[in-house]
Amino acid sequence: MTIAEQMAKVAKDARAAAQVMAGLSTSVKNDLLRRMADALVERTGELIAANEQDLAAAREAGLAAAMLDRLTLDPKRVQAMADGLREVADLPDPVGEVTGMWRRPNGLQVGRMRIPLGVIGIVYEARPNVTADAAGLCLKSGNAVILRGGKEAVHSNLAIGRVLAGELERLRLPAAALQVIATTDRAAVLELLKREEEIDLIIPRGGEGLIRFVAEHSRIPVIKHYKGVCHVFVDASADFAEAERIALNAKVQRPGVCNAMETLLIHQNIAETFVPRIAAAMRAQGVELRGCPITCEFAPDAVPATEDDWPAEYLDLILAVRVVENLDEAIAHIRSFGSLHTEAIVTRDYANAQRFVREVNSSVVAVNASTRFADGNQLGLGAEIGISTTKLHSFGPMGLEDLTTRKFIVFGDGQVRS
Repeated sequence: MTIAEQMAKVAKDARAAAQVMAGLSTSVKNDLLRRMADALVERTGELIAANEQDLAAAREAGLAAAMLDRLTLDPKRVQAMADGLREVADLPDPVGEVTGMWRRPNGLQVGRMRIPLGVIGIVYEARPNVTADAAGLCLKSGNAVILRGGKEAVHSNLAIGRVLAGELERLRLPAAALQVIATTDRAAVLELLKREEEIDLIIPRGGEGLIRFVAEHSRIPVIKHYKGVCHVFVDASADFAEAERIALNAKVQRPGVCNAMETLLIHQNIAETFVPRIAAAMRAQGVELRGCPITCEFAPDAVPATEDDWPAEYLDLILAVRVVENLDEAIAHIRSFGSLHTEAIVTRDYANAQRFVREVNSSVVAVNASTRFADGNQLGLGAEIGISTTKLHSFGPMGLEDLTTRKFIVFGDGQVRS
């Protein structure tokens, strides 16, 4: 069987399985996820043995320490995957929720009901935990899921998939509701991206190169998130201690993630005082500053910024700093160089806070809080499948509700249209 034939079968089997999953009760889905969680813990040794094969190959290939860390499974991380499935089981089920019922003048009652999307394809890189996390969210929302992980984690992903699919079979549910693609051939991804009749949505999770590859080749709608060029603007009225605390958290806590701050904007009226203060605080944390001319005047250790620094996603202890004339210039800078991910303002001016919220149209906009809160769990979604920086059909961190759509439902008592 060719790769094209294999992927056609995967997609068609998933479509058939999705019809079954859409009709499951909340209690059955929750029972399934809890059984999956128990099975992961019970078979921890099997998962770690499979993971060792991936780690051995990764070491031989010379992968960086950070990549090896992402790839590694140990009992604690397996337990975390299981805990994640249990947390999803405890979340409210969006499927079947009826919203916005209204009555028309002719007596018809009209409303909207949440339904699963159908079949979701997820293409991701070397993080085995995504296999369990994505499966839990997709299955709880009544969808079937096709998972294609990176070649670095193929043995780990397949082992996790076997454990999870086994619980589907034990409950006499279709195993095709959860399929992990075994081949590492990129041709398999290309074939899946053609299956628009069976697959409803593609979610790529990984670096910008992967996401652009998927978006450029897919016939299926894609949830995109190219970069996280996040900003914090320190307004003239900001409390300096609060601004310092927020900026340090946004940059330093986990610099290698997409919701970390990459550019700090500072109002010119406080530059003489605040720039030296924040520069010293950042320097103490090992952060390299790349600043505009005014920044460099008040922080001589800063490296002069170039135009390439303003749209840069460093994912490292590097921070671009720019002094701006006012709120208008801060908003203009974000519109020019941002990636629609997350922006924050630190201010005591209510009007400026409201303007920032209204006029900055990134997927998460915060007032007096760190950009690091742009996360499904932190925002109260319980868990997330990823972050979307496209406005259709979802924008920002995506939870269970974002893996559903809505249909119209109409109740009448014999009405016909004249």
